[in-house]
Amino acid sequence: MDFLEEPIPGVGTYDDFNTIDWVREKSRDRDRHREITNKSKESTWALIHSVSDAFSGWLLMLLIGLLSGSLAGLIDISAHWMTDLKEGICTGGFWFNHEHCCWNSDHVTFEERDKCPEWNSWSQLIISTDEIKTILSGFIIRGYLGKWTLVIKTITLVLAVSSGLSLGKEGPLVHVACCCGNILCHCFNKYRKNEAKRREVLSAAAAAGVSVAFGAPIGGVLFSLEEVSYYFPLKTLWRSFFAALVAAFTLRSINPFGNSRLVLFYVEFHTPWHLFELVPFILLGIFGGLWGALFIRTNIAWCRKRKTTQLGKYPVIEVLVVTAITAILAFPNEYTRMSTSELISELFNDCGLLDSSKLCDYENRFNTSKAGELPDRPAGVGVYSAMWQLALTLILKIVITIFTFGMKIPSGLFIPSMAVGAIAGRLLGVGMEQLAYYHQEWTIFNSWCSQGADCITPGLYAMVGAAACLGGVTRMTVSLVVIMFELTGGLEYIVPLMAAAMTSKWVADALGREGIYDAHIRLNGYPFLEAKEEFAHKTLAMDVMKPRRNDPLLTVLTQDSMTVEDVETIISETTYSGFPVVVSRESQRLVGFVLRRDLIISIENARKKQDGVVSTSIIYFTEHSPPLPPYTPPTLKLRNILDLSPFTVTDLTPMEIVVDIFRKLGLRQCLVTHNGRLLGIITKKDVLKHIAQMANQDPDSILFN
Repeated sequence: MDFLEEPIPGVGTYDDFNTIDWVREKSRDRDRHREITNKSKESTWALIHSVSDAFSGWLLMLLIGLLSGSLAGLIDISAHWMTDLKEGICTGGFWFNHEHCCWNSDHVTFEERDKCPEWNSWSQLIISTDEIKTILSGFIIRGYLGKWTLVIKTITLVLAVSSGLSLGKEGPLVHVACCCGNILCHCFNKYRKNEAKRREVLSAAAAAGVSVAFGAPIGGVLFSLEEVSYYFPLKTLWRSFFAALVAAFTLRSINPFGNSRLVLFYVEFHTPWHLFELVPFILLGIFGGLWGALFIRTNIAWCRKRKTTQLGKYPVIEVLVVTAITAILAFPNEYTRMSTSELISELFNDCGLLDSSKLCDYENRFNTSKAGELPDRPAGVGVYSAMWQLALTLILKIVITIFTFGMKIPSGLFIPSMAVGAIAGRLLGVGMEQLAYYHQEWTIFNSWCSQGADCITPGLYAMVGAAACLGGVTRMTVSLVVIMFELTGGLEYIVPLMAAAMTSKWVADALGREGIYDAHIRLNGYPFLEAKEEFAHKTLAMDVMKPRRNDPLLTVLTQDSMTVEDVETIISETTYSGFPVVVSRESQRLVGFVLRRDLIISIENARKKQDGVVSTSIIYFTEHSPPLPPYTPPTLKLRNILDLSPFTVTDLTPMEIVVDIFRKLGLRQCLVTHNGRLLGIITKKDVLKHIAQMANQDPDSILFN
């Protein structure tokens, strides 16, 4: 009796902390699509079902974009409000932040627009992204993208960002968007039942997350493609673009910052850059690469210490201590006291006549200027004071970010990295500006910088420095340049950004090949096969497969001679995720591969629903079972859960080919044969351990499963 004619709930799914089988999932989706297409010709209802199935992906992208944009707006508004709440409250409406409170006031001038009677300080009132990347590669982590994670992440992200800690919301916003995508997938049968299709949705959701984080829809799509996605077909590219577009449009409609922009630090520069300035831009790229390599090494060392010592057992105390130290050190300096996004906005700013910031405290020694353009001017007392404060801010940001990133709170790295680079860039930019003002006769200046001209834009240097440091930490290139371009809206600054981004990547790669996300993936032992690394060793499949020489024989199932009790004994005595099925133990001729989870569910279901199945019932993986003698217990046919086309290689296949196969096909395991006889098996875990061993690393650091 074949009781598997109807699908059994649970068959074809995966246990927690297991890798999905990409080939199997794509094959199942093709079968599902083929069945729907064939049925669409039979009736009008089937045709409607076919059309709705094809449209469901776009509808899902629309919902992800709307939900991600709405949550990003909520987070932005709440974080901005809570940041200002530390300093005071609006008596005209407690829900207004400082800026909106004074906008609504009738008793404020433009020059003193941050001072209004409606805003009262407390003293006046009181006389006070690596898991996403791993999941997208096919790893299962239950609950990481669930509804409770979304709720808790949204609330705690607002609290973390407004606390003043050296962290950003951009990385966690990608997590929030992926949570939205995962939850909404359960509304569509096509995505709920297929893990590979769900990861296509998560790739698009990651793009939407970056879109709302930076106001950069195209940069978000490229970020998903370059940095986080493992499998990115052309269809996913289109849908990612649509989801990013909808998310950005939704956030723009909410207008969280009240300036019709998607981010707080949107800027526009009007002065062109000059060829000589490529030298300081490249110097900023070198600084970004050095900072990136330093940060990765020190942060990973600190996180490893956290994992291997008593420190990791007290995450709440660690957060409280780091928060207290940050607050004490940050309070005396106005640039560390303000939120990091506001700091970046201040550093990117191109000074105007009405700017009251100390960074714009120049001596006005000019009579006329072009409309909208101020000439270079000598720095005033405020600028020199700001330079010292920014230098101290740079040191604090560099040190405190090392200890903050990786704590048990939502912590993004984009904004702190950009802040470090923006400070360094502004310092260099002001230095270049003053050099050009006082030494216009120098050869490097006199050909393009004349008296009374606006030659140097310090804000541009801050922007290039921000891109350089972010690139040094994450090793992003194309997506980074596009994100920064979308932030500034100026095509003419692409070359400086490209020069800084590539220089920072080259310098950082020379000091260490891994970006921060890859380093944390390796630290946590996640099963991620990095597609960017080349495998250059001359080992063979037989050197990696299990079993090795002198090891016990490979555990296999036979196609027609094992009882239910035999199979249950093998399941209870081993922890393998699946078993090869052979014709017989003597021939070792391969028939197929069956997953452990499918076996357990099928046998349990058969005992409940199929009469007469007992421990002595024979399990058949063949298409037809032979006639049974009288009074023999009924057989159990499990051919429907058998993978009849498992991927196989010969024992003499070079491992560089095997590694490429695992990367490009997303395999869980690969069987090794010799002249058609089964010799062994290579799992993704074996491949990762072998790569670690060849790189003189600890192979037991692969901790998953």
